[in-house]
Order: sequence, then C-alpha cells, then structure tokens
Amino acid sequence: MKVIKDLPPEVVETIENRIEGNATPSISIAVIDSTGIHYYNFGKTAVDGKAVDENTIYEIGSISKAFTAILLAQQVLDGKLKLEDEINKFLPDNFKIPVMGDTEITFGNLTDHTSGLPRMPDNFAPANPSNPFADYTEDLMYEFISNYQPVREVGAEYEYSNLAQGLLGHLLAMNSNSAYEELIVQTIADPLEMEDTRIRLTDSMKENLALGHSGGKVVENWDIPTLAGAGAIRSSSSDMAKFISANLGYVKSPLAAAMELTHKARHQKAGEMGVGMGWHIKKGEDGDVIWHNGGTGGYRTFAGFVKETRIGVVLLTNSSTGSDDIGFYLLDPSSELADMKFLGDAVDLPESVLEQYVGTYELAPEFKISITKEGKQLFGQPTGQERVEIYPENDTIFYLTVVQAKISFQLKDGVVESLTLIQGGQETLGRRIEE
Repeated sequence: MKVIKDLPPEVVETIENRIEGNATPSISIAVIDSTGIHYYNFGKTAVDGKAVDENTIYEIGSISKAFTAILLAQQVLDGKLKLEDEINKFLPDNFKIPVMGDTEITFGNLTDHTSGLPRMPDNFAPANPSNPFADYTEDLMYEFISNYQPVREVGAEYEYSNLAQGLLGHLLAMNSNSAYEELIVQTIADPLEMEDTRIRLTDSMKENLALGHSGGKVVENWDIPTLAGAGAIRSSSSDMAKFISANLGYVKSPLAAAMELTHKARHQKAGEMGVGMGWHIKKGEDGDVIWHNGGTGGYRTFAGFVKETRIGVVLLTNSSTGSDDIGFYLLDPSSELADMKFLGDAVDLPESVLEQYVGTYELAPEFKISITKEGKQLFGQPTGQERVEIYPENDTIFYLTVVQAKISFQLKDGVVESLTLIQGGQETLGRRIEE
C-alpha cells in the first residue's frame, strides 16, 4: 500500500512557482493514505491576507456534484426513489421536460450527464456577470426545461451539464421536503463532522475565507441558489479530507453504501473516461482515479482518490487558474505536471491588434467561442461556459491561465478567418462566423 509521507520536491517547486508567478495566492492540499491525513499549505488568503491552513474556506464549485450524487444514492437506498424513475413524475404537475423519441429522462441520466439537457440554459442572463448565478430563479429554470427542444435522444451521449445537476439537487430537496443545503448538512456534513461545509457562510467560515482571485485581482464570491446541486458548496481542506476519507473507507459512516454506489461506472461515453454518479473515472497506472474538479469565479479545486492504493487528494485554490495536474500527479504516476504560463509571461500588444480578433468562432454546430475585448484584455467564452481571460504570447497566439490551453488565430490577407483551440494534445479549428 502506497504512502505519501511528504510532497515530492517537484510538486513543491511547481506550487511555489505558481504562487510567485501570481497564478494563485494559495494552494491548500490534504493527502489521505493509510497513515492518516497530511496537510500541506502554501500562500495566503489574499496578497495582504493571512497564511492559509487546513481550516481556510474555499468555494469547491463542481465538486458539489459528488455531494449531490451521494444524496441521490442515499435516497435510492432508502427506497425514496429509483435511478430508473422518470423525473417528469417528480416535477410539479404543470411542468414537463420534452424529449426526443420515446425515452424519458431519469435520475440516473441527470447524475451521469446523459440527460440530453445542455451545459447551461439559454435563458441564463445574469444582471451581475461577477456573480452570475445569483439571480437565476426556479421560475427561469422551469421555463427553460419546459420549452427546451432537445437535439439528441436521452442516454445517447455524454454532455456535461450544470443545469442537469442543479435540477437533480432541486428534485432531491423537494423529494425530502427540504432545502438543498439543509439536506446536505443533515445527510453528509453532520454525520462526517464537517462543520465548515455549508453553502451560506457561517461567522467562523467568513473569518477563515480565502478571497477568490481572477487575473490577479480579487473577485466576488458566487451565490448559486437555484442550481445549488451543481456547485454551491464552500468547504475547507480539513472537511474535504474527512469526505474523501469516508469515500475510501477510512472513516466509518452511515454513508458507506451510498458512497460505494456513486463510485460505480455507469457508462464510458466521456471519451477515455468513465462516469459514475457525479464522479468521473480516469484510468491510472495504479488503478482508477475517481475524481471531480470545481471552479467558480475565483476558485479552482480538485478532489480524487484511488481505491487500489487507498490514497486520496484534496487541492483547493483561491484563483481561477486550475491545478488539476497536481492532484492527478499525486494520485497517478503516469500523470505529468503542467508547464503553465503566468500573467507576467504575456507580451504587450496594441489595442488595434487585439480588436481584430473580436468575434464568434464556430468549432462545431453547437459549440462556439466568443472573443470579446475590454480595454487591452481579450476574453474567450465557450458555449455554456464562463468567460475567461486570454493573454498574448505573440501577435497571433494567446494562452489561458485557468487551464493548460492556447488559442491560435489564423489570418489571410490581413483578415482573421479562424482560430485553433489547442488543448489536451488536440487542435480544433473554429471558423469565424457572422451573428
């Protein structure tokens, strides 16, 4: 059985470089193995803040989906519903989700991203883009799902969907005559003694909050009332270590059977990955890495574990720059640390050069990237995803700091015709279109 006594020096160097390069103010890590829980903390809650520790609070974003999956699994085990139950039967009587063909959406489809619902609803129009989910109401959600025209049959394909997961959390709460946060606390946080895992910040959580950052600047926290099951939870590395310990069986809890159910692969439709209930499953050298990451406006997080080695990792940051590579590296010897570019690596380009790239680029019939500009900053926004900064490496190539990716623009006779998204070893061409 493997044990991680100390962080490998190359990981420590990577973390220190990212903090010094202003990629993130802090990284808080918990490693769980057969000898217990080991904490490694780097950086501060803000540039002029206090040093972070295992009690520092971060938004965990989409790792909340693993919590939602456990709620679902527990209700299945308690006989309150079945994974095969059609969700239309659990909606209010005057609402029904249209489908293509004869197959209805089930709870299983919601939790494994095969519902056919899109990543985000198209009536998502935040009044405050810095806190984009705050004013998305239940009425808006019901309006969208009732009128959505599906583009594929239920179960046909994997499509990651914040909408589906948010709807799942909403239905589970209704099925228990409870609010989502109340259900999370009652079912998971209280039994595991996770006192700092909540949606609404308690006074002590506020005192220990790491401020979110994007582009080196402090940004607002996100409030996600309606789609809470998709990403509303806040927590600490200490609490999340308890959560992963329970998933690995180190902590005995009434949730053991429910957690075990969420780990089982339901399909292999996500490229090279399997998908369980909430969790994603990646083949690793020492066994399957069961994992999820998370991201809100100013935070990026990772949680994962390998049952064969009984090692788990929690990694929390207060920056929009992702650090999944560190989590995977600690769990899987075949993974590599990313050679990340930082804000300071960007070259200075005149606004006239930046302006020519503004537009919409179609990479697939249902997937576009919108390039916008504010001052001397370019932004890229893929369909159904949040807007992120992109930084010039030279006149035509731009890099992202939130993930390891680049965008290359192609010009003909001085006119921008297309862009190429370079990510994960793949290059995807997107033609510029008129909208």
